[in-house]
Amino acid sequence: MNEILLVLSLLVIYGSVLLVYRLFGKSGLYCFTAIATITANIEVLILVDAFGMEQTLGNILFASTFLVTDIISEVDGKKAAQKAVNIGIFTSVFFIVVSQSWLLYRPSASDWAQPAIKEIFSNTPRLMIVSVLVYAICQRFDVWAYHKWWAITKKHFNGDSRKALWLRNNGSTLISQLLNTLLYTFGAFWGMYQFPTLVSIALASYVIFIITSIADTPFVYLARKMHEKGSIPEGQQ
Repeated sequence: MNEILLVLSLLVIYGSVLLVYRLFGKSGLYCFTAIATITANIEVLILVDAFGMEQTLGNILFASTFLVTDIISEVDGKKAAQKAVNIGIFTSVFFIVVSQSWLLYRPSASDWAQPAIKEIFSNTPRLMIVSVLVYAICQRFDVWAYHKWWAITKKHFNGDSRKALWLRNNGSTLISQLLNTLLYTFGAFWGMYQFPTLVSIALASYVIFIITSIADTPFVYLARKMHEKGSIPEGQQ
């Protein structure tokens, strides 16, 4: 069941990226970045077994933010992609402040949610702080690497900027995700799990990121095609 849910999650989340781009253009991708960074940092608290590996949830949502920056890099350039990264950073910091403020309130006698909220979000500051730092490092690296690969492919194909999208997409994301996996797993979960579990989580996460990176390539091609055909709402490209 977990395996089926993960595959469905990938299709729904990646499909949603294209949907918001089609409906709202670049603004939709910026909004998706904000939503994904918040929900991924909650979902990552859940540990599951799937495909013979122990892994945290949130990997697909994290991967979708790389899909967003790759789409924006491809159709709108480096500066616009960096804006998406900055939105993700701001959203994460804002969520830390707001979620921690919930724990300061004294609940009423009839409250039933506060114990569960406290149980979940008492661990959030460390995870979120690590997430913000890792997100900022890896996403900025991904945008830089994407355009570095683009310069290489453009030169190789005699100035044709459309060629080898798959190479710059996967070449940047696979390296960025390796960096993301190592920094986040050991930064966020050190002391919470035994070292063998940390290694298992890191390996499982990177295997998933390899799959999600390869799987997102058709979606980048589709987004570029939508942009070139003028399918994006006017003024939102």
